[in-house]
Amino acid sequence: MTITESTPVAPMTKTDRSAGHLIVAQLEHEGVERVYCVPGESYLDVLDGLHDSSISTVVTRHEGGAGFMALAEGRLTGRPGVVLVTRGPGAANAFIAVHTAHQDATPLVLMVGLIPVADRGREAFQEFDLTSWFGSTAKHVVTLDDPSSAARVVAESMRIARSGRPGPVVIGLPEDVIRLSAQGADVLDPSRAATGAPSDAVMAELDERLERAQRPLIVVGGDGWSAEAGRSLADWAGAQGIPIAADFRAWDAVPHDSDAYVGSLGYGRADSLAALVAETDLVLHVGCPRTDVQSDGYRLLQAAETVVAMAGEPLGHSGRLDQLIGADPVAFAAALLETRHRFDLERLRTARAEHLRFSTPSAEPGASGDYVDLTAVMAVLRDELSEDAVITFGAGNHAIWPSRYLPHRVPGTLLAPRNGAMGMGVPAAVAASLVDPKREVVSIAGDGCFLMNGQEVATAIGYGARFIAIIVDNGVYATIREHQETHYPERPSGTHLTNPDFAALARSFGAFGATVTSTEQFGDAFRAARVSGLPAVLHLRQDPTARAPRTDR
Repeated sequence: MTITESTPVAPMTKTDRSAGHLIVAQLEHEGVERVYCVPGESYLDVLDGLHDSSISTVVTRHEGGAGFMALAEGRLTGRPGVVLVTRGPGAANAFIAVHTAHQDATPLVLMVGLIPVADRGREAFQEFDLTSWFGSTAKHVVTLDDPSSAARVVAESMRIARSGRPGPVVIGLPEDVIRLSAQGADVLDPSRAATGAPSDAVMAELDERLERAQRPLIVVGGDGWSAEAGRSLADWAGAQGIPIAADFRAWDAVPHDSDAYVGSLGYGRADSLAALVAETDLVLHVGCPRTDVQSDGYRLLQAAETVVAMAGEPLGHSGRLDQLIGADPVAFAAALLETRHRFDLERLRTARAEHLRFSTPSAEPGASGDYVDLTAVMAVLRDELSEDAVITFGAGNHAIWPSRYLPHRVPGTLLAPRNGAMGMGVPAAVAASLVDPKREVVSIAGDGCFLMNGQEVATAIGYGARFIAIIVDNGVYATIREHQETHYPERPSGTHLTNPDFAALARSFGAFGATVTSTEQFGDAFRAARVSGLPAVLHLRQDPTARAPRTDR
C-alpha cells in the first residue's frame, strides 16, 4: 500500500514502530542531544518521533542556518551534527553546510525528506536526484528504501561521518517509507571509530627524518584535538626548538601563549611567517594536509620534505608527501613526545617575537573619531574575554581582525568556515551556546555576512542561546571591493550594500541591541551586552575606506 498524507497511521509498539520512530531511537542511542531543522511534510513521521524524544529539536529559520548549527555542533563535540530538511528547495538551502563540512573535514549527517517511492521519475512536486546533487561532495549518500533498515542506515551514517577523514553523510527519507513498520527491528550499538597509536617502526622513520633536518616546522590543524594534546605538543616543540604554525582557521589546536606558537598560515598571515616557511627543510603536518589556502595558492612548502600525520586520506594535499602516518592528533602527539631532538632555539625565539609583534593590537594610524577602530576593539576583547570563550565568524574582511589579534588557548574555541562560506557566524554562535550554555560566545560579523543568516537571532531567543554578535558595518562587500581596486581600479561594481539599523533589528527580535559609533563607546557597550542575559548585537560603524590589516602577497 502506498501511504498518502491522508492515510492515518496506527500507533505502534516498541517492537512494531515505524521507520521514522526507529530513526529517532537510533539517534538517541548514538548520544545525539540536538537536531536542527526546518520542518517539512516529507518527514512528518520523524518529527512525530521527536515529539516524545529526549533529543531537543531546534527549529531554525533557514536550512542554511540549521546546517551551520549542526556543523558547529559536530566541530565542538566530535559527534556528527544532525540536520533535518525537506526535499528540493530545503535540500538546496542546506547544501552550503554540506560543502563546508566536506572541505572542513567536519562530521555532519543531513537527513532529507523525499517524495513517495511510487512518484519517483515523474517530476513530482519538489523531486530531485539526491545522489546527483550530493554525490560529489558528501562522503556517502544513501536512501532508506527498506523500513527495517532504518537503524542500520543511521548507525552506518554516523560512523562514516566521524571515521577516517570526517565529513558529511546524506540520508534520503522517502515520506511513505518512514511511515511503514520497521518490522520489529531495534536500535544498534554505535560503532566507535578509533585509530591506534603509530607503530614503533613508523615513529623510528620519523625520528630519522628529524635527525637529518636542520630547520623543521610543525603545522597543526583539523579537529579532534584535546587541550592536553595541544599543550603537550606545544611544550615538546618549544623544548626542541621547533616552531609551530597553524592551518587556516584551525589555529585553536595549540595554545597561543606557548613559546613554540608562531602564527597561522593562509589569508592574513604575516610576511615573517612566510619567510620562516620558505627556509624550512622538513614540515610535519599534524591533523591536516597542506592545501590551497595554507600554501598561498600552492606556492609555500611544495618542495620541503613532508610528513603528514592525520586520520584518513589527506584529501587536497599538495606538494611532496614523503611519509603518511595514520593517526589522529591526540594519538600522534602522545607518540611524538617520546622523541628527543635539539634545534636552533634562536630561530624559534626570533619567529615567536615576530608573531607577538604581528598579533599585538596597536592603534590604527589616522583612525577617525566618527568610526570604530577595530584593532582597538580587538584589544578590549583580548582583555575581557574568558580563556575558553568561543569565537565565531563567517567569511569576509571582518574576519582578518579576530584572526590576527584574538588568541586561543584551548581547542574548540574557534568556529569559522575553512571553505570561506559566508553566513556561518550567527548559527555557529547559537549552536555553541546550546552545546555549552556556560561558555562565553562572541561572533564577529561583517554586514554582508550577518544578513545571510542573521534571522537565526530569533532561534537564539526561542531556545535561550546567548552570544554577542559584533557587526562591522562598512556598507560594502569589502573583500571583493579590495580585489576590484587591485584589478579594476576606480571601477567598483556589484559590491555596495544598503544596511538596516542592526541594533533596532536585534531589539525587534527581543535581543539586546546597541549602536557603537566611536571607539571609546565599545567597552561600555560590550559590558552592557554581556550582562543583559540576552543574545546581543553591537552595531559598529566602520570607515568604508578602512582596510583590513592583511599581509599583501
